[in-house]
Amino acid sequence: MRIPFEKLKSEFKRVLLSLHFTEEKAELCATIFAENSRDGVYTHGLNRFPVFVEFVKEGLVNPDAEPTKENAIGSLEQWNGNLGAGILNARFCMARAIELAKENGISCVALKNTNHWMRAGAYGWQAAEAGFIGICFTNTIANLPPWGGIDPRLGNNPLVIAIPRKDGHVVLDMAISQYSVGKLNQYKSNNEELPLPGGYDASGQLSTHAAAILESKRLLPVGFWKGSGLSLVLDLLATVLSQGNSTAKITESERESGVSQVFICIKPDSNAYTQQAIEDIIAYTKTSQPEHEGGSISYPGENTLKTREKSLKEGVLVDECIWAKVLAL
Repeated sequence: MRIPFEKLKSEFKRVLLSLHFTEEKAELCATIFAENSRDGVYTHGLNRFPVFVEFVKEGLVNPDAEPTKENAIGSLEQWNGNLGAGILNARFCMARAIELAKENGISCVALKNTNHWMRAGAYGWQAAEAGFIGICFTNTIANLPPWGGIDPRLGNNPLVIAIPRKDGHVVLDMAISQYSVGKLNQYKSNNEELPLPGGYDASGQLSTHAAAILESKRLLPVGFWKGSGLSLVLDLLATVLSQGNSTAKITESERESGVSQVFICIKPDSNAYTQQAIEDIIAYTKTSQPEHEGGSISYPGENTLKTREKSLKEGVLVDECIWAKVLAL
C-alpha cells in the first residue's frame, strides 16, 4: 500500500498537534518521520511513530522542552536536551554545529538528556545538504553483548558519517549490530529470514531467525570484536563530551530516555580537487565486479536516493496495519 508523502506527513502532524506540540514543532517532527519513511527507513519512520506517541503520553518525551546551552569551550558546545523530542533536539544541535563550523572550520556539539533521534542518518543528510561533512553518534540502552559475553552491556550506538557531493551525498548510517533492533523487528513481523546471520539463538548458535535473536538478546556486532570495541568508545565519547548519561546509566531505568549524543561538523574545501577526488573514489569502487550477475556496487546513500525518488513518484510504501494504527490515534 502506498500513501502520498504529504498525506503521510499531515497525519503525523495531526497526531502531534493533539499531543500539544506547537505548530512549528509538529511540522518539523512530522516532516522527519515522513522523510524517514519516504527514504525506506520505516523502522524509524511510520513503524516507530506509535512508539513515539506512547513515550510522549508516558511523559518520557516532553513536547514543551527546549534545549539549553550549559557550556562552551572554543568550538565545542555542551547542551541539555531537557528530555525533549529527540528529533527536535538533534536537528537543533546539528544546525548549531553547522553554524559553528562556518566560523571555525570544525565544530562539536554534545547533547545530554535527550531522547531517541529516530533515523540517525537524517542529521548526516542535514549536514551534507548544507555543504558540510557531518559526523554524529548516540549511545542507547544496553541491547548488545560485548564480544565474548552473553548479557547486553553495550548500546547499539549508531554512527553517521556524511560527505556532501553534487550528484548525491555520501551518507553512511550504520548501527553497531549487523542488523538494528528495528530491522530485526521488521523481519520478525514479516516472518522473513535474515539474509545473513544477525545474532545468536538461545543455544548460542548463529541464527538468521530474527525472533530467536530478539529473544536471546544476543545481537551480532559488526566486525565481531571490532564492533564491540567501537560501541564502547562511542559510548565513552558521547558520555564524556556531553557530561550526560552512559549506556549503563540509561539502562537502569529500563526505558531508553535521557541519552547522550554528539554532532561534529567540518567545512570542506570545495575546490576542483575535492570534487574530483570524491568522484574518482566512487568510480574506482564501482569498478569491482559484482558478486552476482545483474548486481551493482552502490555507495552509502545511493539506494536511499533511489527509494526517495520512487516514493515521491508513486507514494510511500506503508504497512497497512501500522498505517491503520496511526489513523486511529
